[in-house]
Amino acid sequence: MAVRVDLNISLDGYATTTDQTPENPMGDDWGRLVAAYVATRTFRARVLHDTTGEGTTGTDDKYAEAYFAQVGAEIMGAGMFGFHTHPDDPDWRGWWGEEPPFRVPVFVLTHTPRPSIEMAGGTTFHFLAATPQEALDRATEAAGGGDVRVGGGPTVVRDFLKAGLVDQLHVAIAPIILGGGIRLWDDLRGLESGYQVTAETAESGTTHLTFRR
Repeated sequence: MAVRVDLNISLDGYATTTDQTPENPMGDDWGRLVAAYVATRTFRARVLHDTTGEGTTGTDDKYAEAYFAQVGAEIMGAGMFGFHTHPDDPDWRGWWGEEPPFRVPVFVLTHTPRPSIEMAGGTTFHFLAATPQEALDRATEAAGGGDVRVGGGPTVVRDFLKAGLVDQLHVAIAPIILGGGIRLWDDLRGLESGYQVTAETAESGTTHLTFRR
C-alpha cells in the first residue's frame, strides 16, 4: 500500500487556472493544462467512456494507465468535487456524471459533511471534516490493501506533503506558462529530501517528474 499523488501543473508550478467566466466555467487555460492527459487513450476510455480505441498511446498514456492502477481509495478536496461552484446545491454529484472514473471509495474533505452518494461503476463519495491523517486512516481502511491516491486540488496535496504522508508524487508538467493560480510548490522547500527523483519527457512535451520514497 502506498499513498500517491498525480497532478497536472504548469511550468511555473500552478495547478489551477484563473481565466474562468460564467460562459466558460472551466476556462481555456484548463484545457491547455490537461491537454496531453485528455488526449490519451486511457483518459478517453476511462473518463469519456470512448470504446473506439482512439487517443495517444505513448509516454503520456503510460502515466495515465498508472494513474488508475492499484488504487483502492481516493481522497480529494471540496474544490475538486466542485463545491466551490455548487456550494448550496444539495443535488450536486460531482463533475463526472453518474459513472465517475474512480470506481473506488472517494473521501471528500469538506467543512460541511453530507450523506454519502453511491454512484454507478463502484464509486461512492463520502464527505468528512478531517485532518489529513484522519482522512488517510479512513481511506486506508477502505482501500483494502490497495493504494490511496490524494487526487487534489493543490492545497489538499500540499497539506498531505507537509504532513509527510505521501510516498509517491507524480507531476505532469505541461509546457505552458499560466502566470497565476494556486502553486503546488509554495512552502515546500526541501521537499526533494528523502525522495528519489526521476524525470521523463513525453512526445507532447510534457515532463513527468516523479518523487518516490
